[in-house]
Amino acid sequence: MPLKLLLVGGTGVISAACTALAAANGFDVYVLNRGRSTQRTLPERVHTLSADVRDPDSMRAALGNEEFDVVVDFLSFTPEHVRAAVDLLEGRARQYVFISTAAVYRRPSRLPLVESAPLGNAHSAYGRAKTECERVLRQAHHERGFPVTVVRPSHTYDATSMPFDGGCTALHRMRHGQEVLVHGDGTSLWTLTHTEDFAHAFLGLLGDTRTIGETYHLTGDEALTWNEIYQVMAEAAGVDEPRLVHVPSAAIAAADPRWGEELLGDKAHCLVFDNTKARRFSPERARIPFSSGAREIVRWHDAHPELCRTDERLGRLMDELIDRHRPVPPAASDR
Repeated sequence: MPLKLLLVGGTGVISAACTALAAANGFDVYVLNRGRSTQRTLPERVHTLSADVRDPDSMRAALGNEEFDVVVDFLSFTPEHVRAAVDLLEGRARQYVFISTAAVYRRPSRLPLVESAPLGNAHSAYGRAKTECERVLRQAHHERGFPVTVVRPSHTYDATSMPFDGGCTALHRMRHGQEVLVHGDGTSLWTLTHTEDFAHAFLGLLGDTRTIGETYHLTGDEALTWNEIYQVMAEAAGVDEPRLVHVPSAAIAAADPRWGEELLGDKAHCLVFDNTKARRFSPERARIPFSSGAREIVRWHDAHPELCRTDERLGRLMDELIDRHRPVPPAASDR
């Protein structure tokens, strides 16, 4: 019998690829969401359930008496969300997979990161909330036998996903010969994972009782510096030499705390992950390098110019920060 799989979400950047691959591999796939996504369509063989995941009565009505081998939750972000999920799904799911995040970690001191590395991201409210979600679920597992598996992705993307803050702002600036802000000195390492690679690794964790009570990284194996990421995107966009200007992450955070939270809590640090634990169940390595992914991103945005939006406020801020931190050329007497 095929595994009966429910994906709560199912049409997002990560979950859509998991939905499609599970259906293609013979899973009996159900997707539960509000049915409002237009960017990503569901395969024909997928059963759709419509509900507001924040409304327990709506969820119960949609699920009825259905039970599942595996429920994957892409839409819980706070402790309250996962408490509601435990109450709703206890006894009707043999495995509950919680999609957490690599933003749960403290600033890493040793690389590659393993799943037992210290948690507690001082700069990321999102990371702290997911950490608390994991704590609630571990408690439910130990005290009530709730069958949870935790998955920590890092930066996972598809063709619709720009790797930079501000939508198409950086791409637009590169193509128009404008200077582009890069946080820090551009040498910190960052791991990008194509959503199809995530999906291939992810399916191997489903339905195996050995994964219950465990936590797994699911990321790509390629780590690039931010300078390289900008260069790869520039090449994909037909730009030979992007005009990169480096600005300290702390200065960006002082000028824009929301942008700074994402940098200081994540992107300003080297993040490379050990995927050994997940490979016991999904031995296949990531296959799609970012050079290929970047071309997908550029092609998709060029084909959907109405969705390739720039952020004028962020663009003005970039100009201000670049002007303030542009390297001063040496005086003639110093040459």
